[in-house]
Amino acid sequence: MLDHTAAPTPAYHVDASNPQRVRRAIEDVRLGLSRWRLASTLAWLDIRNRYRGSVLGPFWLTLSTGAMLLGLGLLYSTLFQMPLREYLPHLAVSLVIWNAISQMVNEATASLTASEGIIRQMPLPYTVHSLRCVLRNGIVAAHNFPLILLVFLLCGHLPGPEALLAIPGFVLIAINAVAAALFLGMLCARFRDIGPIIGSVMQLAFFLTPILWKPRLLGEWEAWMPLNPFFAILETVRGPLVEGGGPPLAWLAAVIYTALMVAVAAAFFVRFRGRVAFWV
Repeated sequence: MLDHTAAPTPAYHVDASNPQRVRRAIEDVRLGLSRWRLASTLAWLDIRNRYRGSVLGPFWLTLSTGAMLLGLGLLYSTLFQMPLREYLPHLAVSLVIWNAISQMVNEATASLTASEGIIRQMPLPYTVHSLRCVLRNGIVAAHNFPLILLVFLLCGHLPGPEALLAIPGFVLIAINAVAAALFLGMLCARFRDIGPIIGSVMQLAFFLTPILWKPRLLGEWEAWMPLNPFFAILETVRGPLVEGGGPPLAWLAAVIYTALMVAVAAAFFVRFRGRVAFWV
């Protein structure tokens, strides 16, 4: 005789008066970070799909960045009347790191909307999608790092032991990237006009940040450069590799900006995490 008793199914109860937003947000981040292998696999799949049919794949970016380094190096070293051997290491580190930061910020605006199908069909932590965005751009950016080593060898620039300080600089960039992917991903899912605005802001920031030029060219205004968050974050990597460690004020500003970015992302994630599925 068949047993028509229904199998027990898990029941989910949500108290509207006590949604426990903080606990759910913390659990999302914890589960998302624990599933970093899934995020890395999805990131690698994105790269393979993006460059499917290409002979060189992401190395096309390496070639274009190398050509830009050579052209801009020859031009701006002449305009600024700097020796090419002195200017080129600064430009190489600045341009490679800026391209990574800019690409991460621009793609962070679509970190959730690009995963619309997955979000609506699978109960994955939203942190996985943010990690996917960051890891994807990190892998692509890694293809340009050999250019820095090549420029250092050609120009005879040898960083000292202070180059190890670039490691915490990369950590700060990674923390900011994950926080930005969460915050901007949610913000741009709700307000779709913000994505193009951020793209325009990043173009303006490229010229306002000392990438093509050196901060000392500002004279007495150089002291105000830490007010530019992109300069502070960039200097935590460029300073140790090119300038012997970087100014302490830039490091302090970078830590403060990172803390603010994490705090804003956390507050937004706790408050609006439950609405993401309706926004994408």
